[in-house]
Amino acid sequence: MIHEILAVGPLQCNCSILGDEATREAIVVDPGGDIARIMALVQKHGLMVRQILITHAHIDHIAGAASLRQLTGAPILYHQHDLALVNIMDQQAGWLGIPTPDVPAPDDTLDEGKLIAVGGISGSILHTPGHTEGSVCLYLPSQSLLLAGDTLFAGSIGRTDLPGGDLRTLLTSIRERLLPLPDDTTVLPGHGPGTTIADERESNPFLQNL
Repeated sequence: MIHEILAVGPLQCNCSILGDEATREAIVVDPGGDIARIMALVQKHGLMVRQILITHAHIDHIAGAASLRQLTGAPILYHQHDLALVNIMDQQAGWLGIPTPDVPAPDDTLDEGKLIAVGGISGSILHTPGHTEGSVCLYLPSQSLLLAGDTLFAGSIGRTDLPGGDLRTLLTSIRERLLPLPDDTTVLPGHGPGTTIADERESNPFLQNL
């Protein structure tokens, strides 16, 4: 599998391009900005974007989705519980002092257990509310890879002081959905460096009482 990671937008969101080497079909996860850079890598590998997956509807993860859909024709997928955040996109833009992007309703929702399959790439959606009500992670077991959005970070967890956030709910999501994954699962957070489930279970200070 081709896996390119770009830190995009003003908050340096980790955007992933997942490409199947045989079919050249691809998924783009969290295109929060810098669409020209994303498309340059898509074209470099000769990929066709088939799905645009959003882990949650904060502006730094979703701002470029509409532009990417316009360029590729790929549908935008995110959890319907985050529509409330889309409805206050102007407020989110105000927090960062940037123009309000066009953010459409999802073409399909990302419910718990939904299968995501493009070419030979196959994963499932883990609904992990807490950072936002509709936060999800994408787990690809054959790659031992978890795209965690802003649910879990290296040595930290997602903030819960923004609309839709709740600390107890977030910790429950991590305990029930993420910590049971295999120890060697690579975790790519929405920002910053990668980690593993084992490292976070053993040393993440926010998880020691779980």
